[in-house]
Amino acid sequence: MPLFNEKELAGLGRGIATTGRLNDEAVETSLAAIRRFMILCRQMRVKTLHVLATAAARDASNGKGFLDAVEEITGIHPSLLSGPEEARLSAMGVLSGIHRPDGIAGDLGGGSLEVVDVRGSTIGTGETFPLGGLRLEESSERTVRKAEKIVVEALAGSRVLPGGAGRTFYAIGGTWRSLARLHMRQKGYPLHIMHEYAIPADEALDFCRMVARRDAESLDSIEAVSKSRRALLPYGAIVLAEVIRVMKPSQIVLSALGVREGLLYDLLPETEKGEDPLIAASEELALLRSRSPLHARELGPWSAHALAAMGLDETEDEVRLRVAACLLADIGWRGHPDYRGEQSLNLISHGAFVGIDHPGRAYLALANYYRHEGIVDENISSRIRELATTRLIERARALGMALRVAYMISGSMGGVIPRTRFEARGDQLTLVMPHDLAPLVGSRLSRRVTQLAKLCAMSPAIQLE
Repeated sequence: MPLFNEKELAGLGRGIATTGRLNDEAVETSLAAIRRFMILCRQMRVKTLHVLATAAARDASNGKGFLDAVEEITGIHPSLLSGPEEARLSAMGVLSGIHRPDGIAGDLGGGSLEVVDVRGSTIGTGETFPLGGLRLEESSERTVRKAEKIVVEALAGSRVLPGGAGRTFYAIGGTWRSLARLHMRQKGYPLHIMHEYAIPADEALDFCRMVARRDAESLDSIEAVSKSRRALLPYGAIVLAEVIRVMKPSQIVLSALGVREGLLYDLLPETEKGEDPLIAASEELALLRSRSPLHARELGPWSAHALAAMGLDETEDEVRLRVAACLLADIGWRGHPDYRGEQSLNLISHGAFVGIDHPGRAYLALANYYRHEGIVDENISSRIRELATTRLIERARALGMALRVAYMISGSMGGVIPRTRFEARGDQLTLVMPHDLAPLVGSRLSRRVTQLAKLCAMSPAIQLE
């Protein structure tokens, strides 16, 4: 979880294509920003500092002088990344925040485009091209047709992109995020979460071609894009369109994590790299916000038996979503009872999670909503439900209703739920409880077991051992 995040769009790469030098004004803007960052670091008592430099400083004739000035301010000589190293760290960023990626990661900066194959935890060969937005704008003399020709010629010899046919292209970089934000706004998309926003390749290609040929200020919903990014939208669109044409991916998925996050991930011990980022984040929220983190952990295996007794099978991905939903099930308990479901839904659907796509977000949010509200849909945005498949909605409802039973038994305290279980006995869904918990059985618990059984067309029963 980022504690503080700030960026300055200095435009260091502007002018390199024509002058071969870093722009003097951009250098001054950058150094002023770095001085500010250093004071913030001292105020925050930062112990470890990493300073990275990429394509602009790598290619400019005055790049060394700029890096020397940065070292004088920070006391650390910047790590000047090569093209392949920049591509590798971009891929590491994708690995850190996307569950089991399979495709090509592409990072579009101001000076260059890096692409690299990623499959699971394996990073393949990377390539770099001089196709950054600022550089392309200048080398094409701000002419769309000329820019298209430059991009076609540059990507024609790519060895990496053809290997992504039928797989996913992971788009990294501010210009591509701006394109996706514009697409989101034009579609009226219900979430404004950029990470793992997915666009079918054919749709993305049509959208990019439209953006490339229109004046940015005439585009619908252009106010969604910051003014500093608008001029580069056509060039980002041209590059992405050609990537799609050469690679032939199945979809474009946005990654909010790139070189910076890739470096941090690269520094982790191997044991931590192997952790599931969604489960880790959910466990932390359970620790911070739930009444009993132990109870939240116990709900995972307990709910697995409940769904199995209901005849609902789960894929491996659905299992991890259910475990995360159980960990998050009690994070809204401090809210007013009339609004806990709605507040929990909003908190989860808009949370700063990684390692989860948008249908998965919808599942987590809906399961938590149903856990508080029961099968009541009128307060849920229909657009949130549209993000999840029918299968996920069915499982979110079942899990939410099972959790309503669990909390009625445990009062959210640990050590109770593992002593109970659901069993399928023919067409009967039976809640089995130990005899010493008999006083817990009453009309409210019976109603909740009945509601759960109805979801799977079974009759309810409660049995004391």
